[in-house]
Amino acid sequence: MMGTKARLFTPVPSVSLEVLVPADHFYRHLDQGLDLSFVRDLVKDCYTQGGRPSIDPVVFFKLQLVMFFEGLRSERQLLRLAADRLSVRWYLGFNLDEPLPDHSSLTRIRTRYGLEIFRRFFAAVVEQCQQAGLVWGKELYFDATQVKADAAMDSLTTRFAVEARAERAEPQGNEQDHKQAHKVRADVEQHLEALFPLVSPPFPGLNEEELVAMNTVRHDWVADDGRQQREVTHGYRPRTADFRISTTDQDATPVRLKGGGTHLGYQTHYVVDGGKSRIIMSVLVTPGEVMENQPMLDLLWHTCFRYHVMPKQITGDTTYGTVENIAAVEREGIRAYVPLPNWEHKTGYLGPSHFTYDAEQDVYLCSHGAMLRRRRVEYTSRRVEYGADAATCNVCPLKAQCTPSNQGRVVHRHFDEAYLDRVRAYHKTADYQKAMRKRKVWVEPLFAEAKEWHGLRQFRLRRLWRVNIEALLMGVGQNLKRLMAKRGWGRRPLPNGSALTAQSRRSVRIPHFTLVEFLIGVVERHSTLCRHFFAFQPAH
Repeated sequence: MMGTKARLFTPVPSVSLEVLVPADHFYRHLDQGLDLSFVRDLVKDCYTQGGRPSIDPVVFFKLQLVMFFEGLRSERQLLRLAADRLSVRWYLGFNLDEPLPDHSSLTRIRTRYGLEIFRRFFAAVVEQCQQAGLVWGKELYFDATQVKADAAMDSLTTRFAVEARAERAEPQGNEQDHKQAHKVRADVEQHLEALFPLVSPPFPGLNEEELVAMNTVRHDWVADDGRQQREVTHGYRPRTADFRISTTDQDATPVRLKGGGTHLGYQTHYVVDGGKSRIIMSVLVTPGEVMENQPMLDLLWHTCFRYHVMPKQITGDTTYGTVENIAAVEREGIRAYVPLPNWEHKTGYLGPSHFTYDAEQDVYLCSHGAMLRRRRVEYTSRRVEYGADAATCNVCPLKAQCTPSNQGRVVHRHFDEAYLDRVRAYHKTADYQKAMRKRKVWVEPLFAEAKEWHGLRQFRLRRLWRVNIEALLMGVGQNLKRLMAKRGWGRRPLPNGSALTAQSRRSVRIPHFTLVEFLIGVVERHSTLCRHFFAFQPAH
């Protein structure tokens, strides 16, 4: 007899969510492993003493974590899922008959808190990772990745017109906020000398007050929330973003794709600890036009000061191997394990490596023994020019390979060339080779994880401060996955929260399994072997 199911809904009997949610559910482990009561102290200055009670800040941040672990892209979708997911209701502390917050409240709360609250939230999670022993602190790895913005290239228009309208509509309180940020930055940098005593002062003759004044007015990428320094071009041609701006997302800038084409996007910078857990120590989002190496020093000092770590080495790719970065890092006694640009094939002539510097005589010697003596000092570019005698060079048999000039070969030496020589010496050591191999599997897989599982391929929010918040919350979620694994949660949840990937399925030991489950595992691991196995099965 065929049965039929009548749609008859009766009131729910008296039942508790504590009974309905399984004891080994992921959100139970998350609730036990991460106590979010500390967020009330972080946000207490954002509320007044009287008035109508607001949404609990703990509930707000729990919703942000649910959005990360569930792989959701909007607050509307988040609240819809929370309305009919028993485990999420239990995690938030809402009963079955209790109404959930409106999705628009989450947007207003994010605006009220601002970027600084989310930075403190991220730092608090990193500190918990430190207390759990997941942060090593001896090595730091730097890398960045391009992330698309929620804006199209068709939205680009003339910059001066958009900025003129924005200045007329901008409130006057922003200037005071920038002054406060500069004051905080100056207070932080006053303590850096205690953590990192200078080996040789970079600005001899300046006292402490003058150095503090210089640091107060300089551009700090972290304190300025990753904003581009438009008034500084470093002698390059004007950037496209200097005269073109998007009306959809005014902070997103054109970025060239590796496979060709251009899109509006950002650069997401990670600083990752060298320990086995690969804890993300710092996160910063900058416009797509910003080079990876520009915020490196600010991220390094911020990480060292905030978490009281003193790394012995920092590692990055060739982009980070600028003279300014290397000199600043080596001056503090930190080894810069970064590749240096190959200048040998830039011009088609013999490069600087074919010349030997004699420090006692302050001259360069070519392979034929000719001297290149000091000619002039370029203080703007911080380098010294050395030149050979024109008569000697013009009769040299290697002149066609060395220089096209009839005035003699010229070689430039940077003021900090000694630090570059020190880094070149690192390249021959086993520690440097190990760091280069380790870099390939340390930061880039974190970017791949965030893009494949958690939606980092494209930001869902707009404007620089909002995408910084989005990236910080993503870093929090990635760190929490490592922290939860340390505290007993052995599985790695997919964006939907409960399923297991093929990799995580392999890591879970199943004591009893069927023949079908065994064959599925064999297919996943040895697909080629299985194809041969089934190909030679006898016909029935």
